[in-house]
Amino acid sequence: MPSLKKNLFFIILICGLLSGTCLSREFRRIPVEEYMDKMKAGWIGQMAGVGWGAPTEFRALGFIIPERYLPEWRPEIINQFYQDDLYVEMTFLRTLETRGLNASMREAGIDFARSGYPLWHANKAGRCNLRHGIAPPDSGHPKFNRHSDDIDYQIEADFSGLISPGMLNRAIKLGETFGRLMNYGDGVYGGQFIGAMYSEAFFEKDMVKIVEAGLNAIPQGCQYHECISDVLKWYKENPENWEKTWRLIEDKYNRNPEYRRSSCSLGAVFNIDAKINGAYVVMGVLYGKRDPDKTIMISTQCGQDSDCNPSSAAGILFTTIGYENLPDRFTSALNMDKKFSHTPYDFRKLCSVCETLARKTLLSEGGKIEKNEKGEEVFFIPFQSPAPGALEQSWNPAPEQNSRFTETEMADMASSASLQSASDIDISKAVAEFAPGWKIIHCGNEMNPGLRQLKGSDKKILATHPKSELIPCVLSRNVDVPEGKKTILTLIVGRHLSGDWVLVVKVDGKMLVKNDMDEFTCRHGFTTIPVDLSPYAGKTIRLELEHRADGWNFEGAFWFRIELRSE
Repeated sequence: MPSLKKNLFFIILICGLLSGTCLSREFRRIPVEEYMDKMKAGWIGQMAGVGWGAPTEFRALGFIIPERYLPEWRPEIINQFYQDDLYVEMTFLRTLETRGLNASMREAGIDFARSGYPLWHANKAGRCNLRHGIAPPDSGHPKFNRHSDDIDYQIEADFSGLISPGMLNRAIKLGETFGRLMNYGDGVYGGQFIGAMYSEAFFEKDMVKIVEAGLNAIPQGCQYHECISDVLKWYKENPENWEKTWRLIEDKYNRNPEYRRSSCSLGAVFNIDAKINGAYVVMGVLYGKRDPDKTIMISTQCGQDSDCNPSSAAGILFTTIGYENLPDRFTSALNMDKKFSHTPYDFRKLCSVCETLARKTLLSEGGKIEKNEKGEEVFFIPFQSPAPGALEQSWNPAPEQNSRFTETEMADMASSASLQSASDIDISKAVAEFAPGWKIIHCGNEMNPGLRQLKGSDKKILATHPKSELIPCVLSRNVDVPEGKKTILTLIVGRHLSGDWVLVVKVDGKMLVKNDMDEFTCRHGFTTIPVDLSPYAGKTIRLELEHRADGWNFEGAFWFRIELRSE
């Protein structure tokens, strides 16, 4: 009998210990003060990386930047308030702050469409789609966005991890909400990978484990997963020789077009694809060996988007270190009162908003906030097994969803002051001289519209500009299309070398042609577009040539010829 009692005692004791172990492993714990310290450091890392790398951005295309050519760090560099690496993701924070954690893709799209800053690549194409009524997720779908695998969401996903400490699934979910405004496939996965690494960085200091946590947040079988897995493998094979690993990355992910199929940079010297630039983030994270300077420098030396990449690498590393433990040179000159461009946030307000959102995220994910024996608040964060989304590939996409904004939503977008132009300008006399019979409405007054003398010639060209980001400039006329003849409208059009725009040709209000006027279509500054009007033979039609904005950055159009000919 005593023996039975003794055995029961040990059984109860073991069960109690196991139960206690299970309870202790149910939550990760981090004091709120520690969370704040690490979250602040994450923002400092982004600012340090983008500021230090900015002078090198896209200067090294397919080669390593020698260390001697890197700029020297100065404490004042930390004050990066005009970088798209930072203020774009603050637009997303603002959506969560004002609309709530469960803000929909459509709501996020409206807020993004109303932003007033210049954009490039997937961001620019996605916002243009939104402003023309293509709602997410179609705004990032390859059918409408040829930048779908570009780096864009990757460079602005840092916020998703900084407000989701230890909650990788929330970072994944935020990628579905915000990443699909402008990206698809690997372009979305890149942001989810970065966000998950930030989430894990609040609890882990081993950089290999942090990278592995990021990999667990994206589906196996995608090229992004393959790329980062390769970098991990090559790092383990060459732990002290980052330049050898860089060459392996270069051979496979830059020179092989199979890994650049859905990036706009295919065939170009520069490579804005998310995969290779994500590899360069990981290069800094791994080979930097937890040294802040070395982490930033290696990500920068890898080249290509060499301010965005060190920004992400440093943000992740600095999150593991914490604000109070950072070298003084990264914090001593920080201007706490300066607002980030196009946002309502200075550094203090930014951190306060992130804390508020982290608290809400924690509770929504089944966590809790309790006080310890010292009276300090502690986040109890439930353990999560990462649940990546379904595998998709931009070069073989699923069908688009035909998602479109309603008239009410479009009106909500258009109400934004950033989308309005101060006034338009009357250049009807210039149009009558250049293309008799054509009329013009909604010509904006920027970039000196009207007739211009073609350099080195006595010929004149017509310059136009959209009235606003949503209101295109429109050239129009009625045309009698003769029977029994082939009728061609010939347009020779150009762009400002620093900008682009969208040409739309309509017949009786129906879109017939839509072309991006950019560095690809206007390789020599202009291009020729023939439009066959023969199907309308015997009819009187209404022709409209729309000059639409595409990002609101040097949106001028140059018309070399507008000619109708029937033969």
